[in-house]
Amino acid sequence: MKIHFPAIASYPTLIRVGIFLLALLVLWLPIATLIYFWVSDTNLVTILTMGLLFVGFLLWLQFWGKLVYQQSNLLQSYGLSVTRKNALELLKGLDIGLFLTLTLFFVEGKLGWLGWQNSEQLPRVILEGLISALGVGFAEELVFRGWLLDELERDYSPQISLWVSSWLYALLHFIKPLPEIIRTFPQFPALVLLGLTFVWAKRGSRGRLGLAIGLHAGLVWGYYIINVGQLVRYSDRVPPWITGIDGNPLSGLMGLAFLLAIAYAFWLRQRGKGEFKT
Repeated sequence: MKIHFPAIASYPTLIRVGIFLLALLVLWLPIATLIYFWVSDTNLVTILTMGLLFVGFLLWLQFWGKLVYQQSNLLQSYGLSVTRKNALELLKGLDIGLFLTLTLFFVEGKLGWLGWQNSEQLPRVILEGLISALGVGFAEELVFRGWLLDELERDYSPQISLWVSSWLYALLHFIKPLPEIIRTFPQFPALVLLGLTFVWAKRGSRGRLGLAIGLHAGLVWGYYIINVGQLVRYSDRVPPWITGIDGNPLSGLMGLAFLLAIAYAFWLRQRGKGEFKT
């Protein structure tokens, strides 16, 4: 049976997204299964299968754009263009994200909520964190503020697309056992807020993804340095719901306050550009 791919473009968003993901799963699952049986190291299995999944996602996007939308530059339409402007915005976002994360911990230290400690492995942690953060920022922004947001905006208003993509971003980070969902639920509002902020970062940059990728990576990088480098020790002067459950600022009131300030700044910025006002 011959598939008429251009007709898929007229399908509702939910069906289009389902077709895309189902095809990706069919392409990825056989190879991922072989890796699972051939590789004994659990961590290596995760790295290989997730890396393969993202590579498959990138390759399938190229065919998706050409077959369904008759677009040969779908990644560019997502805002992933290789330009000086995009690169500078990525660096700017990286700087902002790192600075704000470290500032949060600095303020908590000044309030006596945590103490600083040395780490002999700090240079290695900084480099590892940067590489990991750029990978996470690039992958998640391309998926959520690139592909998913684009699919939503083809059928819905900018405001609906903004909120749906942000809620899905938060929900997909909560695919975990129910007791763990309940325990870490304070993190959910912060994830929604992050989703909103990254969309506003993109829209305030006239659709370019560089700033959103950089901001995302900067926030991840800062937390990686603090957490993996074991640079702080909490004093227990305030409960975890203020500083963050498991030391994660996203699940604490202080972190949420910082995110609200960041979100408000990017909301104002995208309004100033006169694009996708919400």
